[in-house]
Amino acid sequence: MAEGPNPLGEYVRARRELVTPEQAGIRAVGVRRVPGLRREEVALLAGISADYYLRLEQGRDRNPSVQVLTSLARVLRLDDDATAYLLRLGADGHRPRPRPRHRPPEETVPQSTAQLVATLRLPALVENRFFDVLAANALATALSPRLAVGGNRLRDLFLDPAEQALHPDWESAARGMVAGFRESVGTDTDDPRAIELVTELSLASPLFRRLWARHDVEACEGATKHLRHPGAGPLQLNRERLAIGGTAGQVLVVYHPDPDSDAAARLTRLLAPVDPVLDGSTRGE
Repeated sequence: MAEGPNPLGEYVRARRELVTPEQAGIRAVGVRRVPGLRREEVALLAGISADYYLRLEQGRDRNPSVQVLTSLARVLRLDDDATAYLLRLGADGHRPRPRPRHRPPEETVPQSTAQLVATLRLPALVENRFFDVLAANALATALSPRLAVGGNRLRDLFLDPAEQALHPDWESAARGMVAGFRESVGTDTDDPRAIELVTELSLASPLFRRLWARHDVEACEGATKHLRHPGAGPLQLNRERLAIGGTAGQVLVVYHPDPDSDAAARLTRLLAPVDPVLDGSTRGE
């Protein structure tokens, strides 16, 4: 068996364990000792040999063709995001590269972006691909004290009860964030920062361990967020995620309500002590 990290093998193994024989169109007969599909069943449905599939799972073959990966994605019932992730894992096997043993120097936010965050009259922050908060304005911190420089959104969601209380469906938010984290980190799960976070959360949170083992992948995109703020009450906000050019995966995150909505009025009242310019005339900006 090959030595070293084997993200492709770990991924296909985790995903086959989540597909039932019924979903794959296989008649289940007798007692099954493994969850999901057997290796030979995946190989048969994908049109490859059982021995070759075993080599893929064990990391003894790390150079599958796009055709093989696409067939596996079909059998494993992967959606578009998960299929793209699988193809990235396969492509990564073609270009081995050394991994840093130490954490890289601290990231800095481009000055113009930092100025934009500071002047926006909406909750805004900059995070890196590991969900570390690199910059945040006072309005973001008013929305959640955890949205401050030095915080990590993944860590806070799993380890901070106050952050969990912000989310009406905390476990659903946790599932989405873990899937987004895996997509954001991509093939660099052996990066020192990724290892640090995954190790800490795996030791501290049974839910994180269970979700991480599923290998779910979800693109980090804009979305509607429902929050339950202790001071402002329920808030429905739009979250935008905008890539920052010239950086190693930094993203500008901005929260804004629909114009003239209840959430706009609630957010204005919440943020007014931080920025008095926010009054009735600026709601919905």
